[in-house]
Amino acid sequence: MTQELAPTLRNQPAAHSAGWWRDAVIYQVYVRSFADSDGDGIGDLRGIRERLPYLAGLGVDAVWLTPFYASPQADGGYDVADYRAVDPLFGDLSDADDLVREAHRLGLRVIVDIVPNHTSDRHVWFQAALAGGKERELYHFRPGKGVDGELPPNDWESVFGGPAWTRTAAGDWYLHLFAPEQPDLNWDHPAVREEFESILRFWLDLGVDGFRIDVAHGMVKAEGLPDIGLSEQAKLIGAQVLPFFDQDGVHEIHRSWRRLLDSYDGERIGVAEAWAPSSERLAMYVRPDELHQAFNFQFLTCDWEAEAMRAVIDDSLAATTSVGAPTTWVLSNHDVVRHTTRYGGGERGLRRARAAALLTLALPGSTYIYQGEELGLPEVENLPDAVRQDPAFFRGDGQDGMRDGCRVPLPWSGEAAPYGFGPGSSWLPQPASWKDLSVEAQTGDPRSTLELYRSALALRQDLPGLGDGEMEWLDGPAGVLVFRRPGLLCTLNTLAVEAELPVPGRPVLATAALEFTGGTVRIPGETCVWWAV
Repeated sequence: MTQELAPTLRNQPAAHSAGWWRDAVIYQVYVRSFADSDGDGIGDLRGIRERLPYLAGLGVDAVWLTPFYASPQADGGYDVADYRAVDPLFGDLSDADDLVREAHRLGLRVIVDIVPNHTSDRHVWFQAALAGGKERELYHFRPGKGVDGELPPNDWESVFGGPAWTRTAAGDWYLHLFAPEQPDLNWDHPAVREEFESILRFWLDLGVDGFRIDVAHGMVKAEGLPDIGLSEQAKLIGAQVLPFFDQDGVHEIHRSWRRLLDSYDGERIGVAEAWAPSSERLAMYVRPDELHQAFNFQFLTCDWEAEAMRAVIDDSLAATTSVGAPTTWVLSNHDVVRHTTRYGGGERGLRRARAAALLTLALPGSTYIYQGEELGLPEVENLPDAVRQDPAFFRGDGQDGMRDGCRVPLPWSGEAAPYGFGPGSSWLPQPASWKDLSVEAQTGDPRSTLELYRSALALRQDLPGLGDGEMEWLDGPAGVLVFRRPGLLCTLNTLAVEAELPVPGRPVLATAALEFTGGTVRIPGETCVWWAV
């Protein structure tokens, strides 16, 4: 049996008495790699707007856009010089307005990135700070250690590698948890808080439906900026307990932002990109008076193993349920190796990725799809050094510096690069093999990953038992996860070999062909099936 086609898609997001975000499927657009309208090889807002019908047809509820603000692009736009302006690379403010309006016309909500932990070193505040102005108070400037202040103020390491401090021409040092071009803001200063409330209002007034908050766990640092006491590379996603991440003081900020969001009509939301060492700590970001969602990185980093996956699912649901929040399920994003490759690459990686997609879409809560995962795109692992742009790559000892591999522009159509990405080239080269993975090549093929996603998303909208709600684990063979939702049962065979079990219901969607014998079904290895019960 191959996947069955699902009922006709509905453009309008389903209403939800407890909030649309609780079971939303949100599609992440990495702006520079989605679609290019002007031929400069870089994706832009107009290109996204022109492709919005594709996303509406895919069946997602909302679109999350990575930063498109004015920026020197030292870190792909996460170094913001002006939070109220669109970078000319991506268009202008009217393009942003047009995109939001068109998305709403198609029934899609729009979430934009906000970057509150740091600014660009070209921001007017930081330039004034370097010149000795009072704006120095808005960042973390400190004298160095050593006889002549030649050593950093403490032992903190940057996520991108090397010390988290850079010395200025005046001889003191400034803090940057990421690249030197991204100085950290001092959130103890009221002017910083006032400015960001104004920035949020600017985009809410334009009509956006919410914000994904970059490094939502990093804005507050431990008092006195104490040494860690060990030499270990800081990780954005990990289990470290650090004096500059997940400090209790961030929650006051998020509470104030929640009050601001609630003051607007239309259920505007805040989504935390929050690292936390445990599911319980992560749940603190989505307490009733804080943010609406937080990314579940424990699920993203989980091994392909039944017991481990079940444990992460249980822990995640228990933690968020304890505060009345929905759980989010994320497999890939713009900072990690694509899960098709993480799961083993090649045919095995794709089998597992397809199965993981059905698993996540069957779980209670909200799901995030990173652009291209619906095409089964693998990580591009052989990019020449000369084309790489990830700042961590150039800092040597950072987090491998290979994030460019998941940011290669999407293939839309055609037999040769740039595969319909735009009328020119693409800012990162696309593999020749991607011609068989384009939207055009996969559309209409019932065995394709794209049609699997379309069918799953249509069923998710039409089956009342999917989305937010309860789930119940059932017994299954070793290596097989079995759980029930109202009216639906999901089976995931994580093993490399087929598993046999009694037919639990009517199959409605599967990632590989099934074999039935009497009252039993043989599920191939690394396969997920949805059953109507």
